[in-house]
Amino acid sequence: MSDSTAKQRNMVERQLRARGIRDERVLAAMEKVPRHAFVPPPLVEFAYDDAPLPLQSGQTISQPYIVAMMAQAARLQRSDRVLDIGTGSGYAAAVLAELADRIDSVERLPELAEQARATLGSLGYERICVHIGDGTLGWPDAAPFDAILAAAAGPDVPEAWRQQLAIGGRIVMPVGRSRAGQRLVRVTRVGRDEFDEEDLGGVAFVPLVGEQGWPDPSAGDETAARKNDTPAHPDDDTDGPAPPAAAAASAGSPPSRAGRKRRPAASGGDIPPDALSDAIWEAAEALPDIDDALFAPLFDRFADKRVVLLGEASHGTTDFYRARAAITRRLVEAHGFDIVAVEADWPDAAAIDRHVRHRPHAPREEAPFRRFPTWMWRNTDVDAFVEWLHAYNGVLEPGERAGFYGLDLYSMSASIAAVLSYLDRTDPEAASVARERYGCLMPWQKDPRVYARAVASQGFRRCEEAVLGQLRDLLDKRLDYALRDGDNFLDAAQNARLVASAERYYRTLYQGPAQSWNLRDTHMFETLAHLLEARGPASRAVVWAHNSHIGDASATEMGRVRDEINIGQLCRERYGSEAALVGFGTYAGTVAAAEDWDGPMRLMRVRPARPDSYEHIMHRTGQPCFLLDLRPGVHDTLRALLEEPRLQRYIGVTYRPDTELYSHYAEASLSRQYDAYVWFDETAAVTPLPTQPRAGMPETYPFAV
Repeated sequence: MSDSTAKQRNMVERQLRARGIRDERVLAAMEKVPRHAFVPPPLVEFAYDDAPLPLQSGQTISQPYIVAMMAQAARLQRSDRVLDIGTGSGYAAAVLAELADRIDSVERLPELAEQARATLGSLGYERICVHIGDGTLGWPDAAPFDAILAAAAGPDVPEAWRQQLAIGGRIVMPVGRSRAGQRLVRVTRVGRDEFDEEDLGGVAFVPLVGEQGWPDPSAGDETAARKNDTPAHPDDDTDGPAPPAAAAASAGSPPSRAGRKRRPAASGGDIPPDALSDAIWEAAEALPDIDDALFAPLFDRFADKRVVLLGEASHGTTDFYRARAAITRRLVEAHGFDIVAVEADWPDAAAIDRHVRHRPHAPREEAPFRRFPTWMWRNTDVDAFVEWLHAYNGVLEPGERAGFYGLDLYSMSASIAAVLSYLDRTDPEAASVARERYGCLMPWQKDPRVYARAVASQGFRRCEEAVLGQLRDLLDKRLDYALRDGDNFLDAAQNARLVASAERYYRTLYQGPAQSWNLRDTHMFETLAHLLEARGPASRAVVWAHNSHIGDASATEMGRVRDEINIGQLCRERYGSEAALVGFGTYAGTVAAAEDWDGPMRLMRVRPARPDSYEHIMHRTGQPCFLLDLRPGVHDTLRALLEEPRLQRYIGVTYRPDTELYSHYAEASLSRQYDAYVWFDETAAVTPLPTQPRAGMPETYPFAV
């Protein structure tokens, strides 16, 4: 079996059948058509990923699920004649040709049409005729059609298509005035002038350009062009750098749950959103203000856990940071938790740790948390927590003090410097060997993604072998170094692990999103496990990370479709009932975020959540702030109802409101992801700290430099 064939079969099983595609003819067609033949050569390795991919002229090839879902909705028979609007790469036309007798496909861009003709011809698709023209006018010379499918969204179903549709024929297309408000519809002609219309759910497509669609933005009508994709809420206005396969704008994104046939809930059937909101209202425990002395004790139910993971629905919301700080203070002060592990780089967090544990200051080339996104950790909420932890530790013996640690692996350059600095002090001969080994990485430190491209094109493993060798040497001398200085050895050993993991991470960036995501979360989990081991069997940890990291990935689209794992899933597998996963959510408000990775921070308004999302159901309870206990045996009936997958919103350090559906929503099961869920109906953005030194602060204070 070729690698492409294996990927096709995996795509069919994980992305299509698992999502509800049941038409065996459609599944067979998707497995037969070689999608890799239709994508640009540099993107062939991503051909079977769960994502749209860019084509020339600013167009895209739709996500495989979208192609299959629309083909299934068209209910094609072998004898049907089909009109395909928006040929693009020709991939969808090829799938349709496996299901129907004749395909006429219309493309408005000549360069795309010619390329599609060549590709389809080379694959032997003789029953597909590619035309160049205005697709909104259909193709009257070949009418009537038994089915018309469109890979672009119009303001309404074009009248020309209605007239060219046979009695009993079906039109499947997205309709809507913005990507935020599009619906996939199926229109069936039941009589000469009679049409039935069905709503199949929310989608996000590029605009349908033409006489009976939207004006061509390249024609100079700027007003009309802006109208094509105007956000429903005019804001001023996502999680980490997008992997290459996911970086393109979508030509077609998954429909929401609202338009799909739902699986029966465990209670014996579907439950309307209002009824589900009522059930949540009954189980919800109202939360007082975060600063109220009664807030944090409500989380004492997790006091006996080894690991408590506290999430966030965005990286720039003050309510999430303040709530996590209050819960953490309670777990540390009242219940003896001694590790605070956060989704941050180890060397940056180490500067905070030295401060809060009253350890000697270590000179650094750069102040901590100066790399994008600075506001994620350099904000007033983290500052207040750090000050509290410093004061709390001040009256304890060194071995009793709670530490502050980073789990992430982006800072390859800073970690190399930390390892070399430690070895210079403790073992100069080993430092010399380490410098030679790390030498292969030196050209790439400023932009490790360049290293990923170099490795992808040259296929060498020299750096991986060198950094792993350095890690082995450091760990082989564990006892000797630990006897000299246990804390510093832990720091150096973790930096060495980080360099090894970072090397692999940046190398896998160009192997696909699942590989790099899994390596990153595995590294974060292993760092957490090393911390617990290093601090002894009585140690316990609180983890601060995004919901996408702490909610069990196996209960989300991430795990079911993309084979991704995360810290939450790994903690459940390792620690079982000794791990508690607590998610956070919000309906609307403001957030600190950037429009693009490495872009400037902006204060953005968060759109009200989609009607087909968990967030909307929570909002309909009418409660401003509450806690849902989702542990087995507490609210089992509600837990069963909340197992049904729905859309859930994930905002990271970047946020693009106008593309929310496909850039910030994913399907997930709430009660299978979390042991508890904390709801804030309206939230506000974090307040960043000034980047200039503050007068009167000691040099050793991490945020003063």
